[in-house]
Amino acid sequence: MDNRAEVREFLISRRARITPERAGLPPGSRRRVPGLRRSEVAALADVSVEYYAKLERGNLAGVSPAVLEAVARALRLDDAERAHLLHLAQAADGSDALTRPRRSAPRHWTPHRSLQWVLDAVTAGPAFVRNGRMDLLAANRLARALYSDVYAAPGNQANLARFNFLDPASRRFYPDWERAADVAVAILRTEAGRDPHDKGLHDLVGELSTRSDEFRTRWGAHDVRHHGTGTKRFHHPAVGDLTLAYEGLEMAAEPGLTLTIYTAEPGSASEEGLRLLASWAATQEARAPEARAPEARAPGAPFSAG
Repeated sequence: MDNRAEVREFLISRRARITPERAGLPPGSRRRVPGLRRSEVAALADVSVEYYAKLERGNLAGVSPAVLEAVARALRLDDAERAHLLHLAQAADGSDALTRPRRSAPRHWTPHRSLQWVLDAVTAGPAFVRNGRMDLLAANRLARALYSDVYAAPGNQANLARFNFLDPASRRFYPDWERAADVAVAILRTEAGRDPHDKGLHDLVGELSTRSDEFRTRWGAHDVRHHGTGTKRFHHPAVGDLTLAYEGLEMAAEPGLTLTIYTAEPGSASEEGLRLLASWAATQEARAPEARAPEARAPGAPFSAG
């Protein structure tokens, strides 16, 4: 795959953010570019200036793991950025085509009955499965209730990134909207490096880039991240503010999919909020049972496969 533009922009963006002082170099004077010069990165990575210039032009095909690691150290890449650089090199080599697992298109993917049973067995917090494009593929009752605004608008197509940038309701739902937006784009950028052949992802990025200035600016920053654990704040229209911890687990049986579970601190107001959310969800289901029928689902929305 020709991903030279992606490689070039990623390396330049990482070099631009490293100051000489942070790299242990004298600041010097008359710098015409932000961050380090190419020659300084080359020296830190112990490669020639010509060779590093070739890498920064996007030519990662055939680069050894040792050189990639040296460049990662020189640019002070974190774990997510190191993995992203490796994925870009694999794509340039074509080796990702040999190691990348085959995956079904999300709109035709159906959770195994046992997976839905597992999700439904989680009764104290929202639990759901998503892919790298941030499509919600399966969920328990509390996750459907938590993300009720996402499912409410058919235009969101049960996609968290589309909701984040194209649905005005997201500004209310995420009190820390800027942070949520940063995370969403970083997840998509990480997935683009890991699976550069994903047409659905390319289409989503193209749509969001066209329709959202906020997304387009963030996409150009080339930030990536591992999204495994942390805390998020939500404002649900029915129960108010919630502060929830989350754990994301990669699914061994379904490569590329992530199972995420939210929970609240025991004894906290958010724990009480989740109990209220469960009661609200039960009331909503009792009022509109037809909403759970498969034909009423938005494309990609979860359903019980029992």
